[in-house]
Amino acid sequence: MTQDKHNRYMPMLMALCIVIGLVVGSFYANHFSGNKLNIINSGSNRISNLLRIIDDQYVDKVNIDSLVDNAIPRLLEELDPHSVYINAKDAQLDDEDLKGSFSGVGIEFTIREDTLHVQNVISNGPAERAGVLAGDKLVSVDDSAFVGKIVTNEEAQKRLKGPKDTKVKIGVLRYGSKDVKYFTITRGEIPMKSVTAAYMLNDHTGYIRIKNFGETTYSELLIALVQLSQQGATGICLDLRDNTGGYLTSAVQIANEFLPRGKLIVYTQGRKSPRQEFKSNGHGSYQNTPLVVLINEVSASAAEILAGAIQDNDRGTIIGRRSFGKGLVQQQLEFTDGSRIRLTVARYYTPSGRCIQKPYTNGVNGDYAQDLIARYQHGEFFSGDSIKHTGPDYHTANGRIVYGGGGITPDIFVGEDTVNVTSYYKEAAMSGLILQFAFNYTDDNRQKLKEFDTMKKLKNYLYSQNIVEKFAQFADSHGLRRRNLMIQKSHHLLERFIVSRIIYNMQNEQAWMEYINEDDPVIEQAVKVLDEGNAFPNPPAEDKVAFIEYNNSTTSLPYDNATRRVGSLLA
Repeated sequence: MTQDKHNRYMPMLMALCIVIGLVVGSFYANHFSGNKLNIINSGSNRISNLLRIIDDQYVDKVNIDSLVDNAIPRLLEELDPHSVYINAKDAQLDDEDLKGSFSGVGIEFTIREDTLHVQNVISNGPAERAGVLAGDKLVSVDDSAFVGKIVTNEEAQKRLKGPKDTKVKIGVLRYGSKDVKYFTITRGEIPMKSVTAAYMLNDHTGYIRIKNFGETTYSELLIALVQLSQQGATGICLDLRDNTGGYLTSAVQIANEFLPRGKLIVYTQGRKSPRQEFKSNGHGSYQNTPLVVLINEVSASAAEILAGAIQDNDRGTIIGRRSFGKGLVQQQLEFTDGSRIRLTVARYYTPSGRCIQKPYTNGVNGDYAQDLIARYQHGEFFSGDSIKHTGPDYHTANGRIVYGGGGITPDIFVGEDTVNVTSYYKEAAMSGLILQFAFNYTDDNRQKLKEFDTMKKLKNYLYSQNIVEKFAQFADSHGLRRRNLMIQKSHHLLERFIVSRIIYNMQNEQAWMEYINEDDPVIEQAVKVLDEGNAFPNPPAEDKVAFIEYNNSTTSLPYDNATRRVGSLLA
């Protein structure tokens, strides 16, 4: 009986063993060989499968989040130069640049010799109300020392920025005192203005500089326009040089302020994005105000949209150098961890139908990134005849020829000057020695410099201080050998750069702009166009750009665009 039972169950046991063998064999086959083929053939799931396998089987422990942070940018680089990945930390800083404010203590700082120096204090901000002064050296935060290698821009912003109404205690060393002073600061909203200068160039010409296009740019511009109108401005010079763009909405709103009803400002279109047009509504208050717009090779994106709308509608005159050439539209997509991608989904087109995006090759960004250097080497910064147009001809509203395929070409080209540039000047500017000297000079002479409450008074005082000679001595002691003939030839350039930085350190960005604009050939050309009543372009007898090449000028600074850019950080 027992033997019969055994015989009866034998086939079932054998079948079970076979099934188990197949399962085990399948597991090992998939685990060690078949998985590779599955990954290769799994379509859109390949990346997620690959990350899972790495996490499960890789020989060492892997930080998958870090791996993704490094991998996604490489993936997006295969698409175009402007599809990018922004990690969560950088996304917050990115937002602050365009939102018009952030929560912090309200100081502008720079780091010298492992010490944070307060360069400027935001007017009526939390730090000023607490008693912090420009020139203070910050040495502690919340009773912890903050000096030495730990002092970085990132760490300073991390410690000083924070939620509104929270408190931070800082310790500072003040000029003339050996004792540390302590201040408890209640953090608050700190405005970050897009319109950084608005003043009268002469009795009837107003000047407005827009640094970027953020959430508050349009309202800031309206305030500036009203103030200038009250001061007698009958023409406007809008400076978009070094403006790298921002929000499309802000650029459209500003263009609308100057255009009559029904004028096309810009349109976008892509493979999955139907054509979307933005037109003026006729409610702008400055539709008939003479207008010139200044651009250069750094002006990009929203700045180019505004300049293109003004040019294509023959609403104003564009002056300067060819703009950057960014005509791709990015859609922002956020991940749950706060990181995001900006994916190109369409192209911008100006009213004449031109796309201003300069050429690029998918996955090859080296040449694209070096484009401005190539332009410089080709001579485009100095001669309008050197501009290479890669796209077809387009026509403005009154029939003038304009070009696409690589930025906005100005109506009036104003070239850089190299006549008084020497190798000594280039090294002084590019090495950072001028910035370092200007900061040290400001710090050492702050009490005296405070006596001069206007830009002109401070400028005149600095001109009397033999500032170039003092710099030459400083530079010689810091490795830049003295070259008297070169210093003499570049004297005005050196003096202008040094004085501009000291004015910025002591006063504000508007005073700084007023100073460097005083003998700027681009500004001179803008004033001339407005004075002569030529801001509204007419169909020319010959369709070509007017070239103004200041080969005898001593004022432009081709090697240090730092004169137009602020390098310090806010917290």
